[in-house]
Amino acid sequence: MPTQPGGRALIKRPRAAARARVADFRPGLLALTAGAVLLALAGVARAEGDVVKSHGYSYFGNLDYPADYPHLNYVNPDAPKGGELSLAASGTFDSLNPYSRKGRPGALTTLQYDQLIESTDDSVGQYYGVLAESLEYDAGRNYVIFHLRPEARFWDGTPVTAADVVYSHRLFIEQGLPSYAQAVGRMVTGAEALDDHTVKFTFAPDVTRRSLIETVGSTPVFSKAWFEADESRRLDEPRLEVAVGSGPYKLDSYDINRRIVYTRRDDYWGKDLPFNRGKHNYDRIRIEYFADQTAAFEGFKAGEYTMRVESDPKLWATGYDFPKLEQGFVVRDEIIDGSPPNPSGFVYNLGKPQFADKTVRQALALAFNFEWVNESLMFSLNAARSSFVQDTHLEAKGTPVGAELAFLQGLGEVVPAELLTEPVVTAHSSKSERLNDRRNLRMASRMLDEAGWPVGEGNLRRNAEGQTLRIELPYPSNIDASTATMIETFVQNLQSIGVDARADKVDPAQYTLRSRERDYDMVYSTRYGSFLSTGGGLSQMYGSQEAAFSLFNPAGLASPLVDAIIEASFETTTQEEQDAALMALDRALRYEFFVIPDGYVAHYWTAYYDMYEYPAALPPFNLGYLDLWWINADKAAALKAKGALR
Repeated sequence: MPTQPGGRALIKRPRAAARARVADFRPGLLALTAGAVLLALAGVARAEGDVVKSHGYSYFGNLDYPADYPHLNYVNPDAPKGGELSLAASGTFDSLNPYSRKGRPGALTTLQYDQLIESTDDSVGQYYGVLAESLEYDAGRNYVIFHLRPEARFWDGTPVTAADVVYSHRLFIEQGLPSYAQAVGRMVTGAEALDDHTVKFTFAPDVTRRSLIETVGSTPVFSKAWFEADESRRLDEPRLEVAVGSGPYKLDSYDINRRIVYTRRDDYWGKDLPFNRGKHNYDRIRIEYFADQTAAFEGFKAGEYTMRVESDPKLWATGYDFPKLEQGFVVRDEIIDGSPPNPSGFVYNLGKPQFADKTVRQALALAFNFEWVNESLMFSLNAARSSFVQDTHLEAKGTPVGAELAFLQGLGEVVPAELLTEPVVTAHSSKSERLNDRRNLRMASRMLDEAGWPVGEGNLRRNAEGQTLRIELPYPSNIDASTATMIETFVQNLQSIGVDARADKVDPAQYTLRSRERDYDMVYSTRYGSFLSTGGGLSQMYGSQEAAFSLFNPAGLASPLVDAIIEASFETTTQEEQDAALMALDRALRYEFFVIPDGYVAHYWTAYYDMYEYPAALPPFNLGYLDLWWINADKAAALKAKGALR
């Protein structure tokens, strides 16, 4: 997530569905409110003078779990331990350092690192202690003090100390991704170890009070001694040596571009914490690498790995008819996804001069036929999306009214008049019968003519200087076939109206490099995130100050309108005010028109060998197969006896 340098989620479906409750950025975007609210909440946090002391953190103060909670509500606290979770990854890896600025890291390397606090999967903006047993902060959030658990240990047996926390923080500032280092470097003016188990962060007086505590609290903690033992060990360089961590899993073995294996630590210091009870149930987690998605699916059918979260609609609709499924060895399961849908789609590189005119961007969007794609490639399994917070209570609709209108009017001249009077921008519709919807393509051609890009020499659109309307759209060779075909057919439609367009299929490592360097005219991206609350993560994704370098802003969006809304959202003091601001943000992002939205799916498509089980009530914001599910040993033995597993 934007302000978080690390995380534990495996690749999630890019078209996740929204439900009644939606997630915040973790930890970037929390709903924050006045300190007085926190001080008034009895039994949640204890206030002494103007200092709040608590076992967890939420700016609203609404912690669902009391200090003596036995376990999280959505786990099976008695889940059995044992067995192996085996997954697939496609492409290659050349590093075991997930935080490097270069190279391609191996899957799930972040499993090895703990954080001071972590968010729950059944709430928005609530964090509870892991490495930290408690925290305290003043009502103005000028500082936060974390009290570490004395029992916390790295896997080499050394204690996790405040000095390690400070060192890890500084590593990310000095050697981390520029987008993170710039944002957090402005927020934090001091990090100091008060003693071995007490660390204090001091915040800049001129930054928003939102997303401060959860950002510094969610930084992975490394062993300072390990890094200092060899000066060649850096956070920003790829390496096949794993930094010492304190997390529940540790690297067991790896074979470059073939597999990675992690083993659960029997001596994991935090295994009995209430936050961890019922979690981390596998003895081993193995990731098998395949050249592409086709090879990966064949590997699943053969039993080379045993859990799959499907991303290809064609495979989900037509490919799951193999013998092991028919024999009952494999379960095909659709599980509701309660997270908000990522605002994925075709992203314009706004640094390219051909896209400076919004009319051009709107015209080119008409060449994308979502309805044909959904029916022909996605088997009608996707729903159309227009909003950055689709199907949530923050989705802007019609013209602004009520609190949203008042919020926008309060921003002054930075708000265009049409934003107040015209309906919110929605995705165009197309006919599904044929790829090239002639009505839309004719409209696109007229708009491009009027924008100064008529068809000229070579039947290509050219401006007054004779330059072609050029679009190079790279995509990685390991994406699923449906998405690849969607990209190729969109380019085909662009070519049909005289655009000098081409799709460039490249290997995953090259694609990673080009993405980091923003070496593209347009890209199909899932980088942007939805939001239900405000904080620094919004600026990282949508703000001007970091537009030139933020990996989380692939368009390079730099809009005074969006900036003004984000800044004003930081000043809201009630849930209602914040909601109005974020609804206005959705409206403004759609007005700027820098993404051509694709669709989303309402479920996780899962397939797994019939030995996995999961809690009766999964949390709304996480499928949880990585840390909430477990293996039924009797079922696993039966599958092996029948020859269903290798």
